[in-house]
Amino acid sequence: MVIYGVYIVSKSGGLIFNYDHNIPKIETEKTFSYPLDIKLQYENKKVVVEFGQRDGIHVGHMLYAINGIPVTGRQLDDGRDVFEVLDNKDNYPINIKFGRPKMTTNEKIFLASMFYPLFAIASQLSPEPKSSGIEVLEADTFKLHCFQTLTGVKMMVVAEPTQAGIDILLRRIYEIYADYALKNPFYSLEMPIRCELFDINLKTVLEQVEKSGISNV
Repeated sequence: MVIYGVYIVSKSGGLIFNYDHNIPKIETEKTFSYPLDIKLQYENKKVVVEFGQRDGIHVGHMLYAINGIPVTGRQLDDGRDVFEVLDNKDNYPINIKFGRPKMTTNEKIFLASMFYPLFAIASQLSPEPKSSGIEVLEADTFKLHCFQTLTGVKMMVVAEPTQAGIDILLRRIYEIYADYALKNPFYSLEMPIRCELFDINLKTVLEQVEKSGISNV
């Protein structure tokens, strides 16, 4: 079983907790000849593929390294500018490593705020009254499972698409939230969850699930 991440969204739509549990690293390394047939651009403090996806390299993937030298921002760790190196014919053939970028905290907050109105729209579109909203959002590589509490807080788990029994895990996460966040006298509702006991118990449950299955949580 693979759990990719856990997210908790407040009743007002703000991301109050996120934990990346087992995000697979997707990297592709290729040797290119001159001229480079992939168009790159610098955005959000990283060099990303804008056009010309091929051989496992996709639009949006970021540049990790050139000839084994890591890239930070638009510079190699030896101080050279990425685009100057790639534009210089004398540097070819050249080995370039690409990979899927990690989401920043701000990007996660943005995505959480996008899910909130989708959840509300789904509730309104339902032909049946008192719809529970989005419970499962399915894609080809993952499933997003959502459980909304009576107070409107949403517990979300992103897992591999073949995994069953996530509803049990969601309720267990809710119990941990109630025991270690809500009962913490220093925690304020609607604020980000920064409780050590909550983090420890959540990680313990996720590890138990991956080792021995849902039935043991």
